[in-house]
Amino acid sequence: MNPAAKSVPRVIAYDAGGTMTDSFLVDEAGAFVVGKAQTTPDDESRGLLESTADALGQWGTTAEEAFPSIVSGVFSGTAMLNRLLERKGLRIGCIVSGGLEDYLRLERGLQTWLGMTYADRLHVTTHYHNEPLVPRDRMKGVRGRIDLFGKEAMPLYEDEVRQATIELLDDGVEGIVVCLLQSFVNDAHERRVGEIVAELQAERGTGVPVFLSSQLYPLRGDLPRLNSTLIEAYAAEPSRHQLGRLDRAVDAAGAGFDLRVMAAHGGTISIDSSELARTLVSGPIGGVVGARYLADALDLERVVCSDIGGTSFDLALVNEGEMAIRQTPDIGRFLLNLPMVEIESIGAGTGSHVRIDPTSNRPEIGPDSAGARIGTAWPEGGVETVTVTDLNLILGRLNADYFLGGAVTLDMERARDAVKRQVADPLGLGIEEAAGGIVDLFEEQLRYAALARVLGKGYSAFDYTLFCYGGGGPLHVGGYTRGAGYADVIVPTWAAGFSAFGCACADFSYRFDQTYSLGLRRGEEAAAAEKLRNAWATLAERGVEAFERGGVGAEQVSLKRLVRMQYAGQLNDIEVAASEERPDDVGALIDRFEELYAKIYAAGASSPELGYAITSVAVVASAPVEKPALPREELTDAEPQPKGSRAVWWSELGDAQETPIFEQDDVRAGQSIVGPAIVEAPSTTLAVPPRRVAELDTHRIFHLHDDAGKD
Repeated sequence: MNPAAKSVPRVIAYDAGGTMTDSFLVDEAGAFVVGKAQTTPDDESRGLLESTADALGQWGTTAEEAFPSIVSGVFSGTAMLNRLLERKGLRIGCIVSGGLEDYLRLERGLQTWLGMTYADRLHVTTHYHNEPLVPRDRMKGVRGRIDLFGKEAMPLYEDEVRQATIELLDDGVEGIVVCLLQSFVNDAHERRVGEIVAELQAERGTGVPVFLSSQLYPLRGDLPRLNSTLIEAYAAEPSRHQLGRLDRAVDAAGAGFDLRVMAAHGGTISIDSSELARTLVSGPIGGVVGARYLADALDLERVVCSDIGGTSFDLALVNEGEMAIRQTPDIGRFLLNLPMVEIESIGAGTGSHVRIDPTSNRPEIGPDSAGARIGTAWPEGGVETVTVTDLNLILGRLNADYFLGGAVTLDMERARDAVKRQVADPLGLGIEEAAGGIVDLFEEQLRYAALARVLGKGYSAFDYTLFCYGGGGPLHVGGYTRGAGYADVIVPTWAAGFSAFGCACADFSYRFDQTYSLGLRRGEEAAAAEKLRNAWATLAERGVEAFERGGVGAEQVSLKRLVRMQYAGQLNDIEVAASEERPDDVGALIDRFEELYAKIYAAGASSPELGYAITSVAVVASAPVEKPALPREELTDAEPQPKGSRAVWWSELGDAQETPIFEQDDVRAGQSIVGPAIVEAPSTTLAVPPRRVAELDTHRIFHLHDDAGKD
């Protein structure tokens, strides 16, 4: 979006994905612009500043001129997750309850098949254990026990704590994690371990950080709590230094704002937060937050969020303005107790490698990806294996001279040669026919994955509007929505920077959760209300303190109180928000739970006669931030004019056809692009298949629908 006149930027948000780094700038009027640059994994600050320069260049200004006026900056990225997956974290030691030193080698059975295909899950011989983040010789057990009611069943053996600490410090650990049984109920033993470690370090003059699970992630579930605390020490702590480098990079360019990070619960937190592991998966979360913001602006009740980047296809649902929260998500084959927006990620992106299985002679797509190196069509990337991007280039969907607006030039002949040798010849097909068939297969996988999310909730596709975004989304949306029957399919013109847009839409908020066991029955609301008030008050104090550390006063902080509730005796709990006016109205809380339960499961499965159980409480503390406004453009009656044409292979036609090419910025509100057509922008490409129409509305959003005028 290019606003007229000189813009004064107020908000900037970044999304550093595996392939591209997007920047999203918002000015004082709410207008915005998207910048894009290749991700630079060796030093993310380079890609960040290059992306910033690209965005500001569209407003005719520079970082030095614009940064002093920016009051809010948000970052999301994949570096922390990559550090975990590549096992490049800190050297950590761990103190656990005696007898549980083999925690990480045993795991839970569930964790051994996470991320596997359905077929592999059926065959136990294919299961394998994660490589432990902490080897067995640095797992130290100490005796002492708190029972499940929070009472001390066995005193803490402090001599064993001292001995374990000395051994770990002598071993040169860079952090010590403490995770004892039942510490989420009573943290007395963990606090004492922390005190002993501090005393010994003071004697030695060392300053190794200590991570107590009861302070960071006090929720039920021993392995998820241990995993979360370990990842805080192993992957998040070194990321704190990298985020600090990004903060210093923007400071050096003249910024006066403090960089915040997108967190798993859908809000943003300070880079100084003690619970930085909450930002482990931040980029995809931003997209869902942006979709919720957009759905609210467009008055849409149910939305499917679909995000295609270079590495993955991410899916989520927004129902009645609420994002589903998963209490025990799994990330990188680790079960965690970090409440996270529920996202399903499939290893299928435009950078996914394409191979032909030599045994079955069947195509395989991903899950590995070329990431920022694009594919064989970009010689500088050094990629030798064909990617989906190579196929799109050969089919004519992509412009070899206009990738990233021409900043990257792709080699068509190099891509054709690789596809011929690796894909077409083994299949016995022509180059275009093979490429088209595999792209069809790729889009079919995405179509079924998206529909499964909707049907699994008991709805039909007609009940939902599908939002398409991500750099690769517009290129494939026509394929993965074909015949699906969604109420509408919308593609924002800023789809390539949509996750960064979502970061700019996110509240500045912290979420604090605590396991809490409370039985409820109708008629006993008053006693329960007092207990809930006390539990929420403790978490609210943590929220206010977190903001005060960042210079935000308590008067600016608003609180949202939540519980997770289930019918007594059932296994599945549901997150329920308390009334803002009367949060301790337990009767209204029960009514809201029953309403949600009937929508998610079925009213016939309810069992109110058995009573209700609250399994955890949570508080989300938020402070106001400036946010973008949707663009508004006058409608036009003029026909859209293509900038040229080229031959594009369409599976619907089974052949190549000379296809009009439109420049996205030249398409005006009210104009319709009738397929087959290609709409190009520097950051993405929208493919409009035959018998489909893309209509641009006043908010610069394309609506993709069937062409009623064609068979």
